[in-house]
Amino acid sequence: CGQDNLDVFDATRLATRLLGDSIATNMFMLGYAWQKGAVPLGEQAILSAIALNGAAIKMNQNAFLWGRRAAYDLAKVIEAAADDQDRPADHHRNVSESVEESLQRRIDMLTRYQSRRYAKRYEDLVARTRDAETRVSGAAGPLTTAVTRYAFKLMAYKDEYEVARLYTDGTFLQSVKNTFEGDYKLQFNLAPPVLSPRDKQTGHLQKMTFGPWMLTAFRVLAPLRVLRGTPLDIFGYSDERRMERQLIADYFTTVDGLLPTLTAENISLAAEIAAIPEQIRGYGHVKEEHLAKAKMSEQALLARYRGETTGDTLKAAA
Repeated sequence: CGQDNLDVFDATRLATRLLGDSIATNMFMLGYAWQKGAVPLGEQAILSAIALNGAAIKMNQNAFLWGRRAAYDLAKVIEAAADDQDRPADHHRNVSESVEESLQRRIDMLTRYQSRRYAKRYEDLVARTRDAETRVSGAAGPLTTAVTRYAFKLMAYKDEYEVARLYTDGTFLQSVKNTFEGDYKLQFNLAPPVLSPRDKQTGHLQKMTFGPWMLTAFRVLAPLRVLRGTPLDIFGYSDERRMERQLIADYFTTVDGLLPTLTAENISLAAEIAAIPEQIRGYGHVKEEHLAKAKMSEQALLARYRGETTGDTLKAAA
């Protein structure tokens, strides 16, 4: 399109800061493009289309207007987005400004996820890692950052109890209320391992559609997260849940195995190993496929690490 026809800025951040939801980004960008003369439609036609669509009419119309303002004076809009006054509260979107804040937020989330005891297990692993890295490097660095992030990722796996908690802690329903207007009906597309049928050809779980009554079921299920991982956890016997618990145990074993032989030379490699869970994504069969590849990468990195450690030990002995 040519450099003169390209405008680059963080529309998602601006839309979220100004309107409280990243879903407003598309309409914000439409308003920007329209004000620039790139959309061959009248303003009233667009506003009428928003009204006819019936979803979050006020927010979308405001997003369109903010986009127009950004096209006219982007600096003023950025300034407005930096002003905390009259902005919808959306604190969970705030980015942590330090390692300590990032750690504390994860501890708090794991406490809500399961219990303070569960979060303490995570906190202690990070502390052991930080102490070991500080011993050899003088300060916490990439290894501590990786363990802080990925131990949490594995420990906060999204099972049935967590889905129920997230739907019923008030955040979801408030978001729906802020986004949609008028009469609407909620439906939930879920693939619980205990209930969902499997595709006859692929063997993959198929999603099922549940009506609004699922919110009541979620409210009953959420407090039962105290049963997670115990013999009374009926969901915990599925292959996927067993695998998720095993991943946590394996990760703790791997990290604790790295720390005694940590040196300034192999610390970057140790951080790569600690970041392997980044490759484990998705749910169900998608997660299984990513896991197989991640395990292969992990074994290769561990072989390198052990080789380097052995070499370092021989050098020290010499």
